[in-house]
Amino acid sequence: MNNSHIYGGNESSSEFWDIESPLACVILGLSFLIGVPGNLLVIVIILRHIKHRSHTVVLILNLAVCDFMVLITLPVWIYSLADAWVFGETFCKAMVYVIYSSMYGSVFLITLMSVDRFVAIIYPFTLQKWKKKGFLFKMLAVVWILASLFSIPAILPRKVDYVDRKLQCTDKEYTSDMQVVVCLLLETLVGFVIPFSTLSICYACMGRRIKQMTFKTKQKSTTLIASVVIAFALCWFPYHIFNLMTVVSVLIRKSYPEAADRVDEVAKTGALVAGALAFISSSINPLLYAFAARRFRSSLSESGFRKLFHHISTSTSPERTNEMSVIS
Repeated sequence: MNNSHIYGGNESSSEFWDIESPLACVILGLSFLIGVPGNLLVIVIILRHIKHRSHTVVLILNLAVCDFMVLITLPVWIYSLADAWVFGETFCKAMVYVIYSSMYGSVFLITLMSVDRFVAIIYPFTLQKWKKKGFLFKMLAVVWILASLFSIPAILPRKVDYVDRKLQCTDKEYTSDMQVVVCLLLETLVGFVIPFSTLSICYACMGRRIKQMTFKTKQKSTTLIASVVIAFALCWFPYHIFNLMTVVSVLIRKSYPEAADRVDEVAKTGALVAGALAFISSSINPLLYAFAARRFRSSLSESGFRKLFHHISTSTSPERTNEMSVIS
């Protein structure tokens, strides 16, 4: 995540800053108020009430932890946008590292969740191999390690510097234009393009099979996971578009400086709000679960959530998956 856009790290005009900064604060504030209690509720219910957890529920738990980690940092960023960064450079790097780790962790977990559904639907008997808890925990360890490693480049150029006469947590220590291009492309390719290309292939292959499913419980669980994927894609797509615009402006600056300035201005103008919108992806999942839980109990009811996760664990367990595939 190019947090310089999200938190005002790059130079931008005062006019744009005056408009975008309050709007970003509102979006971040709403994300915090909705997402923190929602994700905390998901974590508590799964840990306390779901004793026999399917792979899907374990992945939902890890995703909620990722989202909770990123959302609890938002008051710091809201204060920074509204006033200035007063927390020092070490804390600046630490907060950026948490954001990046959570972003990569979320997209990797959603990808793993979708691949798990793909195997369950297209190759149901192969899921027996995944039945062992050790396999899932190994995959989760790989996810968290990769998320931690890919987050390291994000903190290297971080420093506290002035933006529009205010101290901000910025990325002004890039050593060259090539470093900017490599970091942004890595972020967009690993954090969006490659995972969602994988997801698109999985769901394209699953589409026809899902329509043929006899058991609606399995179909509903797959639909819920698909809604999480779609929400994540919609929330992050604008941000990565502005990322690519920044890359284009860097690459064409020597040959077409005026065009590069225009592209860069557009990228800086929209990226702050687009970055704030990306945080909605961390707060929207509990709302999707609540919507799915309406058949059990209305709204963000603990009872409705508990029954939903019991339902998901039952309908996505390896034994149940194989039984349904044989009958259907």
